[in-house]
Amino acid sequence: MAAFNHTQSEPSTFILMGIPGFEDAHLWISIPFSMIYVISLLGNVTVLFVVGKEQTLHKPMYLLLCMLALTDIGTSTSVVPKALGIFWFNLKGITVGGCLTQMFFLHAASVMHSAILVFMALDRYVAICYPLNYTTILSNARIAKLGLAGLVRAVLFILPMPLLLRRQPFCANSVITHTYCDHMAVAKVSCGDITVSRTYGLVVVCVVIGLDLILIALSYGLIIRAVLRISSKKAHQKALNTCTAHVCVILTSHTPSLFSSLTHRFGEGIAPHVHIILANLYFLLPPMLNPIIYGVKTKELRDKVCKYACRK
Repeated sequence: MAAFNHTQSEPSTFILMGIPGFEDAHLWISIPFSMIYVISLLGNVTVLFVVGKEQTLHKPMYLLLCMLALTDIGTSTSVVPKALGIFWFNLKGITVGGCLTQMFFLHAASVMHSAILVFMALDRYVAICYPLNYTTILSNARIAKLGLAGLVRAVLFILPMPLLLRRQPFCANSVITHTYCDHMAVAKVSCGDITVSRTYGLVVVCVVIGLDLILIALSYGLIIRAVLRISSKKAHQKALNTCTAHVCVILTSHTPSLFSSLTHRFGEGIAPHVHIILANLYFLLPPMLNPIIYGVKTKELRDKVCKYACRK
């Protein structure tokens, strides 16, 4: 009988509160949310369209850029539509299954995004250190295999998160003080022991983000060593300029992600709205900025985009 009563008390839906303390300003907050989302969609769809149409852009670097655009669309679309539903229509309810599904897709897309940044660092390393063998080392087929490996890794790492939480008991009237179903935000509304879920989430952050950043740093260490061996200063600048866009994307992607993950676990004294704003920045800013950064810094892509824009 006790078990039956406990099951009855478990909620069929969660309540997403949006940004606590700013409920009266939700409508105003929705304006930058929606504008950034529309700009990110336009930018990433433009990249996919132009690279798809132009045979000259069917190269490893641009295939990786398309993968980045797809993950950016996936991460922002996992979060923003539901957030706008909260801001505009006060649609705060979300089913437990829907919440865990959202969690899986947004975190899997984030892990995939991190893997693509590693592949881009590898691409720059091969292009600068082994320019004559670039096409044989990094063929389009090999890039596709790397993308598949990154996708499998994302699924294998993230799938245990919703599965572990699915087994947790949730008390009635479970309120999540967030705009979306973040892993730790959902874990904190459980009535049971979340030690395993908390530990696994921290391990994923340390292994995925930590390992990926180490691999990126190693790639750039080798790139710098190779560049310093070149006698011409002009060649130095040209080689390093090819890495500028990638470095900017790493900074815009990993900085808010690390702050969000660490403040959720260790920032007990930080106000809840600060947690939520930092977390949303990760899903809002990189998808908008990445196509702009690559469009500005990559002349070949910029010229092709301008060609289609002028034609219109």
